[in-house]
Amino acid sequence: MQNKQIKIFIIAGEVSGDVLGARIMREMPDADFIGIGGENMIAAGLQSLFPMSDLAVMGVIEVAAHARTLTRRIRQTVDAIIRARPDVVLTIDSPGFARSVIKKLRKTSSGRELIARGLRFHHVVAPQVWAWRAGRAKKYARTFDKLYAFFDFEVPYFTKYGLDTIAVGHPISDNIAVYKKSVKQRRDTEKIITLVPGSRMSEVKRLMPIFRDVAHQLVANGYAGYRFVIPTVETTAEYVRAQVAQWSVRPELVPADRRYDVYARTYIAIVTSGTVSAELAMLHIPTVVIYKMNPITTWLVRQVIRVRWVSLVNILLNRGVYPEFLGPAATVQNVLDAVQQLTIPSVRTKMIDDLSAADNLWRRPDGAPSALIAESVRRAARHGA
Repeated sequence: MQNKQIKIFIIAGEVSGDVLGARIMREMPDADFIGIGGENMIAAGLQSLFPMSDLAVMGVIEVAAHARTLTRRIRQTVDAIIRARPDVVLTIDSPGFARSVIKKLRKTSSGRELIARGLRFHHVVAPQVWAWRAGRAKKYARTFDKLYAFFDFEVPYFTKYGLDTIAVGHPISDNIAVYKKSVKQRRDTEKIITLVPGSRMSEVKRLMPIFRDVAHQLVANGYAGYRFVIPTVETTAEYVRAQVAQWSVRPELVPADRRYDVYARTYIAIVTSGTVSAELAMLHIPTVVIYKMNPITTWLVRQVIRVRWVSLVNILLNRGVYPEFLGPAATVQNVLDAVQQLTIPSVRTKMIDDLSAADNLWRRPDGAPSALIAESVRRAARHGA
């Protein structure tokens, strides 16, 4: 007798989650997928309930401003799960939305019936409880049946509360392996400065003026031979395009699916804090990291943060490989000074050597993250594991 077609309700709220979600979907041709995702998951066959950009919100003030939309989307998602009656709900990052959906689902009689019949909740991306808000580990254990962490050191933070947690490696390492072999030497004849303002509209609006002024001043200060490139994502592409149309220095805009080709030829990158800094670290690209949030959000984060760094490579190596300029320190002059340093051969070589030291931290020997997650979800769907 043939195995039944399994049904997965999948949710991704950010570009990096959308990329991983699409890869998991392609690893599971025996599954029907329903849920929420972006252009990558849609290309893999998902019909998204609503635009993923509705969930791409970060920060206390920013979330409050979008509260009505988020509340409506939570309710809509719960109703869709009840109608779909999936075997597994697989959420990728966006933990606030994921936990809100599950909490509301548990309060409904239909949701409780589904859970009683074996519905499982799996979540990808362990929260950085080792950095801040350690109590979230216990909350995750109450919410999810399984957690997929990226690194071995994260696992004990959750298993001590009874949450089945496995380390799968960093998903970006799947993408990087091919491009790493083709990374060109950053030749003097092709000096690309890649600017990455992020995927959330709130952060893009704060960082684009800094990128504009940095590009203008670099050209004014004798860097006229440099090319500027901005990889765009669906959540902010239209806004970025409108902004650069007003710049005197016109960067080339490329879609996100071509970003690794750009990164492989990048001389220096200036990026927002987030997944992109890990991508560039794996490719050994000299990079400057900046970030700005609402001042109130910045103050709140500083009260609870327990690590010195925000870039993952800096955290893993416990030293400032990538220069970071956060909040008030994210100034045009600080970025210009850092870029100037990264044009010095000895400084560049030292940074690239440091990035190489992190290579063995990103991947696991037992398989690609997407394949490991897919197989675990498949077992849960078929056997309730």
